[in-house]
Amino acid sequence: MAVLRMIGGRLLWSVPLLLVLSALTFTLSWLTPGDAARTILGTNTDPAAYRQVREQLGLDRPLAEQYWTWLAHAVRGDLGNSLFTGEPVASALNARLGVSLCLLAGAALVIAVAGVAVGMAGALRGGATGRILDGASVIGMSVPQPWFGLVLVVVFAVSLGLFPVTGYVPFAQSPADWARSLVLPAVCLAVGGIAMIAKQVRGAMVDVLGRPYIRALRANGLPARSIIFRHAAKNAALPVVNVFGVVLIGMLGGSIVVEQLFALPGLGPLAVSATAQHDLPVLQGVVLYFTVLVVVVNLLTDLVSGWLMPRAVAS
Repeated sequence: MAVLRMIGGRLLWSVPLLLVLSALTFTLSWLTPGDAARTILGTNTDPAAYRQVREQLGLDRPLAEQYWTWLAHAVRGDLGNSLFTGEPVASALNARLGVSLCLLAGAALVIAVAGVAVGMAGALRGGATGRILDGASVIGMSVPQPWFGLVLVVVFAVSLGLFPVTGYVPFAQSPADWARSLVLPAVCLAVGGIAMIAKQVRGAMVDVLGRPYIRALRANGLPARSIIFRHAAKNAALPVVNVFGVVLIGMLGGSIVVEQLFALPGLGPLAVSATAQHDLPVLQGVVLYFTVLVVVVNLLTDLVSGWLMPRAVAS
């Protein structure tokens, strides 16, 4: 029951979040110079034609009326059509969602494996090794993704020829080529997260390993492996899980840059083109999908945290 109450509470909180973000997107788009009609017709156009296109697109109506119309359709699952292609927004988003989810899942896997491994190594070895890994973590958090992506492309795609430079291969076409097309983008997206998780894992493990009950277990002759993985790791995992959730949410924004850099047909390029063209229905759809992903990540983080510490959920 406690878990169901927590899930229900999170879902209820997602409703005002969706409303605020969608209203904010509408307002910012309205405040931005230019509009879809101007983009369609160009800068040098007849004022009468401009007014006619605005009327056809519904851009001549008050902002509140436009937003209410969109919201009334959105709650019924109708996100409208693109102002440029006429394609249903939901269809355009669903066609690209899988690519973005694969990229995010791959980056999350890289972060989980590499971040935990580096953090554990720093905590258990200590000394100079720990300091070196700490320094590497700081550097990793400071590396610009576009620059790091170009380095990956030059080294592993152009020079060594191990991976494609850009582009995406569907899984149904070739599973092996699908995986190869996602390796470099996933590593590029994960670099900052690896550094953050490694630093968090090291700090949490050092803190737990210094507690009295761990010293008591060592004094009783318990094997070091059992102490680390059966007793220390679970207690150190809770803050790491919370930070991991924050990292995943941060990757949503980073995925836009990475998808543009590696020419992946995900939600990122669609968001960029919709912003440049003032294609508000598409932009609203992207914001809606990203917000749902944020809610899902927060919910999964809470569920894992509750599994690690059931008393927190019960309270």
